[in-house]
Amino acid sequence: MDQAVRILDLTGVLANAILGGIAARSARLDLIGFIALAILSGLGGGMIRDALLQAGPVAALADPLYLIMALIGAAIAFVIPFQGRFPQLALTLLDALSLGCWANVGAQKTLDLGLGILPAVLMGALTAVGGSTVRDVMLRKVPTIFGGNTLNASSALVSSVLTVVFYQLGNSSLGSVVAIVAATAVSLLSRRFGWTLPTEVHAPKPARQASAWLHGWWGGTGGQLFAGRRRDNGNDRDDGNDDARDGTADGTPEGTARD
Repeated sequence: MDQAVRILDLTGVLANAILGGIAARSARLDLIGFIALAILSGLGGGMIRDALLQAGPVAALADPLYLIMALIGAAIAFVIPFQGRFPQLALTLLDALSLGCWANVGAQKTLDLGLGILPAVLMGALTAVGGSTVRDVMLRKVPTIFGGNTLNASSALVSSVLTVVFYQLGNSSLGSVVAIVAATAVSLLSRRFGWTLPTEVHAPKPARQASAWLHGWWGGTGGQLFAGRRRDNGNDRDDGNDDARDGTADGTPEGTARD
């Protein structure tokens, strides 16, 4: 099982490195740009995870196969434009599989270090989407996981949560299979049917009516009351100043007795 996850992990590195190279081609970058974006896209999430966990060397650097697969992906994207339908479908499938796999690996590695449930879910999701986020930031684009796109981050969260559940039940191997399959299914279905998370939430009608009433009250009666209080406070200060001026009008210093 571990060997199968490793193979899928390396395949995901290759697929996402190719996606990074495709992004470099769209931005009309040179060969260095292809290599940089391929490495960031394919290995960025795992590097960030290992740097945060501080549990030994970064896996992508300790195992040379990861870096080699990222470089191969950069070379493939540099030579092949990937404009046909079937190459795009293959990359989509590999990307969906890698999301589930990386989230599973990140969550399980965090749990193995003795950390809690929430850190495991966070590290799993970060492993899955961290590379693509860094890639988009390097291209000065809004990261695709931040709205208006299909459920990549949600798929990673599904995989992380299922990994944690089965880990707590003592069946990590079955959990890896279920997590990867479920995340892949969510990712592919969201792409097929255009599922996205809402970008804003509209308040129900009673809440909107209450807000409109409060706005009208504040602009009308409430605002007038507040303004009246301010005027009253100002008049009180003016009366006090007039009394002080009256007390010193005859030239007698304030606070001294007059004959």
